[in-house]
Amino acid sequence: MSEGTESKSAEWTVGRLLGWTAEHFRHHEVDEPRLSAEVLLAHAMGCPRIGLYTQFEQMPAAEAVAVFRDHVRRAAKHEPIAYLVGEKEFYSLPFTVGPGVLIPRPDTETVVDRALVVCAEVSDRPIHVLDFGTGSGCILIALAKQCPHVRGAGLDVSADAAAMARGNVERHEISDRVEITEHDGLLLDAAGVPDGGFHVLVSNPPYVTDADWADLPAGIRDYEPRGALAARDGLSFYRRIATDSLRLLADAGVVIVEIGAGQSAAVAEIFTSEGAFEHVGTFKGPGEVHDRVMQFVKV
Repeated sequence: MSEGTESKSAEWTVGRLLGWTAEHFRHHEVDEPRLSAEVLLAHAMGCPRIGLYTQFEQMPAAEAVAVFRDHVRRAAKHEPIAYLVGEKEFYSLPFTVGPGVLIPRPDTETVVDRALVVCAEVSDRPIHVLDFGTGSGCILIALAKQCPHVRGAGLDVSADAAAMARGNVERHEISDRVEITEHDGLLLDAAGVPDGGFHVLVSNPPYVTDADWADLPAGIRDYEPRGALAARDGLSFYRRIATDSLRLLADAGVVIVEIGAGQSAAVAEIFTSEGAFEHVGTFKGPGEVHDRVMQFVKV
């Protein structure tokens, strides 16, 4: 698909486009080169990714090839595929995403897994869940889709993130159970707290240290919102949750947080040092080496 061969448009079938682009992405160290090529071409052609294989020997329309070529150029510079197509799958659900909003990642699905275990213990009444730093809304929405008795509130300091999360709530048709608010921190007034308090608080807070920021992959460092990823020593948001959540949580309320590699001991100390929380457990995601999620209960 280079300038020198583009005039031979008759040769650029779906199969050839995918093969050339996958190799191009490998050369530029784009993650999952074949999958990335398929996602971009399916988006440009307006078809499901599986549909590419029923059109393998066909030539896409010139307009689709033009869109695809532009996206390939940008992806080779490590612009995230999710931003280019405007969507990312999380917990087998599609989420609208865009610049200014953290891209959902499989690692974070472990937060949902643990929250589902907690929610399964109660089925005869609503469970009120607070999602601090909701981003695209993926954690709260996935949880609400799995548990019809979940009633949720999502908070994010970013107006862009809050707006996108609201759009995802509407997309998944749970506006009657989930509300998204642009809000800085956890200091909610009484009107924002359900009677008796929230039963569960979930969060994927910023945990990358400022010192580690420069070492992140270019696709993250150059495109995703730093405020959703990094926070000084990587622990400041856990301190905020541990102190500010107490007045919001119900008796025996549960906190479930994602953590970075090597942070489990420090996060446990933050939540338990004043005796306000008990450490329930630390969990890894499927196939993960590092601890990913920690669970605490208010005592």
